[in-house]
Amino acid sequence: MDYGTLLQILDSTLRLATPLLLACLAGLYSERSGVFDIGLEGKMLVAAMCAGAVAYYTGSAWVGALAGIAGSLAFALIHGVTSITFRGNQLIAGVALNFLASGLTVLAAQSLFGQGGRTPPLTGAARFGELHLPFAEALRGVPVLGPLYAEVISGHSILVYAAFAIVALTWWVLYRTRYGLRLRAVGENPAAVDTAGVSVKGLRFSAVMITGVLCGLAGAYMATALQAGFGKEMTAGRGYIALAALIFAKWRPVQAMGACLLFGFFQALALRPDVVERVVQVKVPVPFLDALPYILTVLVLAGFVGKAIPPRAGGEPYVKER
Repeated sequence: MDYGTLLQILDSTLRLATPLLLACLAGLYSERSGVFDIGLEGKMLVAAMCAGAVAYYTGSAWVGALAGIAGSLAFALIHGVTSITFRGNQLIAGVALNFLASGLTVLAAQSLFGQGGRTPPLTGAARFGELHLPFAEALRGVPVLGPLYAEVISGHSILVYAAFAIVALTWWVLYRTRYGLRLRAVGENPAAVDTAGVSVKGLRFSAVMITGVLCGLAGAYMATALQAGFGKEMTAGRGYIALAALIFAKWRPVQAMGACLLFGFFQALALRPDVVERVVQVKVPVPFLDALPYILTVLVLAGFVGKAIPPRAGGEPYVKER
């Protein structure tokens, strides 16, 4: 594999890893607070549909992104009320939201546009354009590092850079702020947090709302940056892959970034079967390459990457003692 081809694959890796990373960080907040969220897929799907539809009507990717966040927040609120207020089963609530989003998004898109559950293609300001970082072209001629900076690091949409910035922000929030300490504590021992006079429900609701915002950004990115509009089931299981990456990373933000980049790399390889065949010297079926991220997901969930211990109070509704 020549260096130019490697750069192309790494460029695709960053683009494809971004929605996974945003969804993974979304699940991190929710699950650190003790609320398991299988509904990441549904929130992303709703956000993608809302973002694609509103961006098309308004001609603004930013307005579309806000609409995507609003749609995801609505689903996050439903999940929060079901799981926290009424103490319903968190896993079943998440699966129900995924099914609801799967049908609702297609129905809404078909009713609005009549194009088989898709939005019309987005063009111009309705899509997030590429940002070229300073000195990218000037440094292109520098051996090795120049092309890496110009072709891999530069030239992505603002949401890609925002996703990686949120990794650092999440690390700081979780490990350097009082809110992060309480959030981690409520996922391990909510009774102790309650005894300290901190609202368990309030903390968990705040985490679920943050999850909604990040899933909204992930869905909006898919519809207005990675692709040019919303399509039926366009998330293609990315919410579940993000959950696998979260388990792989053992619920830690920096490790989550590495896990999502690994999954993104496998997705990028699936787009370049010619490269894989040149490396392994064997003809590899394209469907097998397409399945690689999902195979890795199964391996992670089966525990082949080591034992991952979730927050001890995860999945359990908190009942305040009287």
